[in-house]
Amino acid sequence: MSRDIRIPLLCGAVAGPLFVFVVLIQSYTVPGFDPRLDHLSLLSLGPSGFVQIANFVSCGILNLVYALGLWRLLHGGPSGTFAPIFIAIYGVGLVTVGVFTTDPARGFPPGSVTPAGPSWHGAIHALIAIPVFVGDAAALAVMARYFFSRHEPRWGVYVAASALLMLVFFYASFTSTAVFARFLDLGVLVGWLGAAVVAIKLLNSPLPVRRARELST
Repeated sequence: MSRDIRIPLLCGAVAGPLFVFVVLIQSYTVPGFDPRLDHLSLLSLGPSGFVQIANFVSCGILNLVYALGLWRLLHGGPSGTFAPIFIAIYGVGLVTVGVFTTDPARGFPPGSVTPAGPSWHGAIHALIAIPVFVGDAAALAVMARYFFSRHEPRWGVYVAASALLMLVFFYASFTSTAVFARFLDLGVLVGWLGAAVVAIKLLNSPLPVRRARELST
C-alpha cells in the first residue's frame, strides 16, 4: 500500500481514539464538569476550553485526510464514492462545531449563567451536530456495503450495527435531559471508534482488485 493511501488511513485510525481519550481525560480533570450530566461540548468553554476546541478541530482535519485516503483507495469500486464524501461531511462538521462553541448549561463553566435562548454560535453548534452524527453513520453504512461486497459479513454486520447504534444513542439523547449527556457520549464512542476501526481494517486488508490492478500498471 502506497504512502498516499496509508498515511490518510492512519489519520482515520487515530482520529476517533484520540478524540475519546482527550474527552475522557478532561471529563475527570476539568473543575466543575460532571460527565454524567454535562455533555462533552461544554468542555469547549471556560479557561481550558481551548483543549476541547483543538480536539474537535484536529479530529475533523484528521477525518478529512482520512476521506482523501478512502477516495484514493476505493474510488471506482463499491462504496468508493459515498464513503469518502460522508467522512468528509463528518470531518467538516467536527471542525465547525469546534469553531462555533456551544452555550453554557447547568452552571458550567462555573460561574456562568445558562442563557434563556441559544446564541448564534450555540445555534450553529447544535445544528451542525446533526450532519456530524448522520455523516459518520452514513459513511459506516456505506462501508458495511463494501464489506458485504467483499464477502466479509462479520465486518459488514459490525459496521452496520455501529451506524445504527450511534444514531439510536444520538436521537435517544434528546428524550430526556437526565440521559442527554450519557447517550450522547455513547453515540460518540460507538461512531467515532467505528470509523477508526474501519480505517484499521483497511490498513490490514489486501488492496481492492481494481486498485491493485491500477498500481501494477
